[in-house]
Amino acid sequence: MIRRVIGAVVLLFIVTAVVFVIFFLVPRIGGASVDDLASRYVGKSAGAEQIHQTAVRLGFTDPIWVQYGRFAKGIVAGADYDYGAGVEHCPAPCLGYSFLTQNPVLPDLLDRLPVTLSLASGAAFLWLLGGVATGVLSALRRGSVLDRSAMGVALAGVSLPIFFTGLLSLSIFSYGLGWTAPGGANPMAASSPWDWAYRLLLPWITLAFLYAAAYARLTRAGMLETMNEDYIRTARAKGLREREVVVKHGLRAALTPILTIFGLDLGLLLGGAILTETTFSLPGIGQYAVQAVTNNDLPKVLGVTLLGAAFIIVANLVVDLLYAVVDPRVRAA
Repeated sequence: MIRRVIGAVVLLFIVTAVVFVIFFLVPRIGGASVDDLASRYVGKSAGAEQIHQTAVRLGFTDPIWVQYGRFAKGIVAGADYDYGAGVEHCPAPCLGYSFLTQNPVLPDLLDRLPVTLSLASGAAFLWLLGGVATGVLSALRRGSVLDRSAMGVALAGVSLPIFFTGLLSLSIFSYGLGWTAPGGANPMAASSPWDWAYRLLLPWITLAFLYAAAYARLTRAGMLETMNEDYIRTARAKGLREREVVVKHGLRAALTPILTIFGLDLGLLLGGAILTETTFSLPGIGQYAVQAVTNNDLPKVLGVTLLGAAFIIVANLVVDLLYAVVDPRVRAA
């Protein structure tokens, strides 16, 4: 685990370095000058001298390794920034300041994180519970009407994009029937826990439908393979109840691949559910990432990338620990 943590830290810096190269080195290779980069962050009426002064102030004239070193130093020890109104110290962990709004990136991300956490945690609970339960029932009733219907719905869930199912569910259940909150309902402005759940109900179900479909298919395949093993027949021969055979012996052995993709999926969503937040106009990290990329605001893009990578790495570490809980063979190894 210590080696994995050290490797995770190294990987985070590699990720930020790659993004830095994409945004700074690639345009320069394509013939863009530092003034061309700085022209994105000044008004349309700015002259050549003002654009060049902006390039110097933002550090674009420094070598790329100096610029990246300044950013990396800010994460570890803090950094000083000068945006024309005097030098301001950004304490560690500092992800820099927006080139456009000149607001610090980390507080903006932390302000939006509760929305993304609320969306990801609720949807993850629904898709894990619904997907695994559907997969188990389909495997136990292989070839039945239930099995064929569930796998047909799962195939539709995997195939349909979230922006289609999201808009369709909004038009039917929100604007048509009035059963759920309309798009743009900020859950953090809710007056009670019930109001919070009401505002997130439709995004939860829509996002969970997309992921539950894949989990149902994966669980079904794992259960069909596991239930034919010799130790399952032995457990039945010993007189164990069918429920205990299915849950304790069959499902537990089939959970290993499910845990793997669950850690990856949850880590990705905590880094910003971009399509879902954009479709439902939720002010989370995903919407923040779209705005950052649209405006070519490098500190914001780097902040979102670093936060998303951190969530994915942490989720993988947790999954590695859970392997030993689910499968005793991992502890023996």
